[in-house]
Parts: sequence; structure tokens; C-alpha cells
Amino acid sequence: MSDLWDWAVRAWATEGVSEACLHLQDAAGQNPPLLLWAAWTAHTGRIPDADALEAACDAARAWQETAIVPLRDLRRALKGRNPDLDDVDREAVRAHVKAVELDAERRLLAALEALTPAPQGPPRPVLDVLVAVARQWSPMTPRPGLTVLAERLPA
Repeated sequence: MSDLWDWAVRAWATEGVSEACLHLQDAAGQNPPLLLWAAWTAHTGRIPDADALEAACDAARAWQETAIVPLRDLRRALKGRNPDLDDVDREAVRAHVKAVELDAERRLLAALEALTPAPQGPPRPVLDVLVAVARQWSPMTPRPGLTVLAERLPA
């Protein structure tokens, strides 16, 4: 059985998964690494209890607010052309920021994996766990977007 990072990389590369995650992030304020963690727990027969869900959301919120969102904002700001910045240099800095942002997400996934209980049985319905995490994450549960994500994730 693979670790969370390997599973998340494979899932992200599956057709439609990255788009579904980014839609949930941008339209509903969800956290894609947290959602991928939730899906992985379901796929691997892990059952995080209420305390584990809360701890996972706390860890994701800390990483998101401290590192991931500021890096994402900087990366996006560097995406547009700026007549006062050389395009080659701007893109080089943007690539470095993107790599650091990805490293922060990898470290978040490692922190989430460390909070996860051992497998306790067969795989569970992914949508159920996605909804549970989304409810813990924010007051709005974007069920249609979560359903799309659940349908696109690899089995």
C-alpha cells in the first residue's frame, strides 16, 4: 500500500481530479490536500474519528494560512506579464515559488498522514468522508463539487 503522497500524486494526475479540486478550492474555499487525504482514508479503509477530523482540519488550516495561500498568491501574481519585470526572470522566480508551494502541500500531506489511524477494514464510500471533512472545514458543504471529485478519483 502506498503512502498518502504517492496516492495523491496519482490521484491528481487522474483525468478531472485536479480540475475538481481546484474548483472546490476557488469556488467553495475547500482545501485540496485535505480533500485528497479524506479520499485516501476512505480508499485505504481508515476511519478518522471526530478528533482526527478536527486535528486534520486544524493542521490544514495552519499550513494553508501560514504558507500555502501566501505562496499561491505570490505565484499567481507572478503569472501575469509585467512590463517592469523581465519575462524570463519572472517565470524563473514563479517556478521556484511553485516548487516551494508544492513542498508545503507535501509537508501538509505528511502531517495529515501522521494523524491518520491504521486501516480498519475495507474501503469506504469516498463521498461520505469528503462530506464529513468539508463540513468540519467550513459551514458550507459543496456537495455537487464533492460528488464530482468522488466520481473522478481513481478506485
